[in-house]
Amino acid sequence: MTEHTTEHTTEHTTGHTAASERSAAYTTPQNPDVDPYDNRRQVLYWRLLARLFDHEEQATLESASLAVVEDIGLPPALLDPQASVDSVVQRHPELAAEFDGLMAPEPEDDGARDRPAEVRRAALVSKVLLNVFASGSGTVTAGQLTRWQSDAGWLERALGCKPGELRGGRAGQGAKGGAATGPGSSPNGTGGLGTTPDLSRLIPAIGPELGAIEADLVKRMRLREVLADPKLAAQLTPSMSLIEQLLRDKNNLSGVALANAKALIRRFVDEVAEVLRTQVEKATAGALDRSVPPKRVFRNLDIDRTIWKNLTNWSPEEERLYVDRLYYRHTARKTTPQRLIVVVDQSGSMVDSMVNCTILASIFAGLPKVDVHLIAYDTRALDLTPWVNDPFEALLRTNLGGGNDGPVAMAMARPKITDPRDTVMVWISDFYEFDRSQPLFEGIEAVHRSGVKFIPVGSVTSSGRQEVNPWFRERFKALGTPVLSGHIRKLVHELKTFLA
Repeated sequence: MTEHTTEHTTEHTTGHTAASERSAAYTTPQNPDVDPYDNRRQVLYWRLLARLFDHEEQATLESASLAVVEDIGLPPALLDPQASVDSVVQRHPELAAEFDGLMAPEPEDDGARDRPAEVRRAALVSKVLLNVFASGSGTVTAGQLTRWQSDAGWLERALGCKPGELRGGRAGQGAKGGAATGPGSSPNGTGGLGTTPDLSRLIPAIGPELGAIEADLVKRMRLREVLADPKLAAQLTPSMSLIEQLLRDKNNLSGVALANAKALIRRFVDEVAEVLRTQVEKATAGALDRSVPPKRVFRNLDIDRTIWKNLTNWSPEEERLYVDRLYYRHTARKTTPQRLIVVVDQSGSMVDSMVNCTILASIFAGLPKVDVHLIAYDTRALDLTPWVNDPFEALLRTNLGGGNDGPVAMAMARPKITDPRDTVMVWISDFYEFDRSQPLFEGIEAVHRSGVKFIPVGSVTSSGRQEVNPWFRERFKALGTPVLSGHIRKLVHELKTFLA
């Protein structure tokens, strides 16, 4: 036993020594003016590039990287592509704080560089990038998808956002059942809707890339088999890509698989609805109605105005202000019956718009004196108004995919206009109608000239991505109804302003 242990220790020591020697060949500069820390950092990044783009990477890069990582006091698991960031952080909780904002853009600093810290940062950055962008090929299990989503969440945290934010999902999404150091528990509260840092310097835009990788992983899953197994289905983390697949395949599911699919859709809808409801509540609610006397309750007390109006009652001798009248703020707002008609392109490229707008329509339908109608279309139009108060049921009745036939949707929407001046029509589409472009625009032009507030939207996502047919974009601009930016906050603001 002693001989075996001695032999094993000798082999380990010899191997480590060999790795150190190989590392020295990379990291010890021949020129004394070259910074050895720069060399170490380059070794780590060359190893990352080799793993991402050259699957026959040199073994010396792996050995040299191992020596560098151990030399700077980081765990070797950072170099293991099979180890998730979650597992590394669970074993080394002190690393969680280092991942937060690790890759966030920082202002230029002319001060002295911390060379060892830069090497450490390179090792952590390499771990996150490799786990997210080396997604492999072949069939994907529910566990692998969940692990990737968690790792993508760590990447988003490293960029200063909340997990799920750049992929157009729910801010704050993290791994289920993780420790307090998991992706959903940032101690410094970085990121969040409306607080995304400026990532414009990233080439290419990282949000769309993450969304594309996630969508590919979902497509490679044997989803029906996973849904039929309650234990595997419970491992799935709802995301926009997964919901798209569920909505596409729902007609082919039954029994336990269908029940699990509905549960996942319901979870996602409820979480997105919570975020959107908060945005609706924060948006401008319209002009104050001063014809309605303010309620004389403490929360409406205007302290500043009360003090100002009673300053003549100040007693210098007593150093006391006598108040003989209280002033209250007006809180009632002018409201008139309004009709909101939401028309959503339900072709495959617009799935996130379909989900977001269906939920948004249900939220506005719950507001007083707002009559909401919802229409979805591809080559046919579907009136979802009877289910507008329940976005879950509305989504189950959609059929994602197919072509576009905007004129069919317009034919269904126009009869719903009873009083043009009190009607807003929101049309969400990429407007690629091909030979039906002119008929659709003529219908839109007629609706706009009748007095309806027409709002064209390219897409409605949390990330703000949009793509719109240039032909339509120019004509909307000339009509005085430019295409609204695809960020959902702007649509919420537009609707609240008009409906108030």
